[in-house]
Amino acid sequence: MAEQPASPIRPLILIAIVVAVVVAAFAYTAGWLSPTRLTPAKIVNSLAPPGGPALGFRRNHAKGVCFTGDFESNGGAASLSKAQLFAPGNYPVTGRFNLATPDPKTADSSARVRGLSLRIVMPDHSEWRSAMIDAPFFPVATPEAFYELQRASARKDDPDAMKQFAAAHPEIGAFGKWASSAPFTGSFADDQYNSLNSFVFTDASGQDRVVRWSFVPVAKPETLTGDQLKQKGANFLDADITQRVQSGPQRWTMVVTVANPGDPTADPSKAWPDDRQKVEAGTLVVTAIEAEPDGPCRDLNFDPVVLPPGMHVSDDPFPAARSAAYSVSFNRRTAEDKDYPHQPAQGANQ
Repeated sequence: MAEQPASPIRPLILIAIVVAVVVAAFAYTAGWLSPTRLTPAKIVNSLAPPGGPALGFRRNHAKGVCFTGDFESNGGAASLSKAQLFAPGNYPVTGRFNLATPDPKTADSSARVRGLSLRIVMPDHSEWRSAMIDAPFFPVATPEAFYELQRASARKDDPDAMKQFAAAHPEIGAFGKWASSAPFTGSFADDQYNSLNSFVFTDASGQDRVVRWSFVPVAKPETLTGDQLKQKGANFLDADITQRVQSGPQRWTMVVTVANPGDPTADPSKAWPDDRQKVEAGTLVVTAIEAEPDGPCRDLNFDPVVLPPGMHVSDDPFPAARSAAYSVSFNRRTAEDKDYPHQPAQGANQ
């Protein structure tokens, strides 16, 4: 009996099924099939001020200034990670001092949180990118809670919105206490910047350790009273760091803190005890400051999951969420390049 010719319909049906599954997967990931699903775009949208985002700028930490310098590794962290970054030597750095605000015109005295972002390139062409802040812990425990915090803080017409949020997320109380009582320093150079998120270091033998890190200023911090802060100009931080670096390089010591078993590695709202093992990995040396418009950090995305071999993410959900949100922010601001003021504003560093 002659074989029946294969139906041309069956392969087409299989192709259609595969395509449908792929489309559904992308739709689910993007949140199209679940309006309540948290997506990177929703997080970025929640950061916008009432008048809308500042076109061409980062959607958060919009105000900042670029710098270049080196990371002088002392070899102290080579026992924790095989990343070339921690082998003794000097590695070029491009970075950014910044304020946690979506408005690039915010007065420096109004921004409670300051940030430090780094890109370090190694001879083997691997990179490390990091974005840190000067708070000792994060306001909330999860990306979902961060999104709800943005929504609650935007509800200016509902005086109970933040009270209800705080009741549901009591961890924010510690951050609120820090924000209302911690002194302001008079310079980016005086601040300590903390990773807050946990990462995993892998040594040459394959052993993993969960860590956080901080960049501790070599300069002795000088704090400002409330009245002194009010008397400062709107852009005093840029002017100060520019003047300091012109007078001489500014330095921070990188201190790696190693978690003990049972430490809350997935929750950046919880600090680790002070008695944890600490290792000095080297020194960040800032040698030049440049205005951000057309500066070397302007088009850098300080994605926290760009990590060299010997470093990878932990069970902390924030780095992946931040990476996805940073990508949305980067794509939006680069598409708005025509709206960005590439020439520094007159008196921007006054």
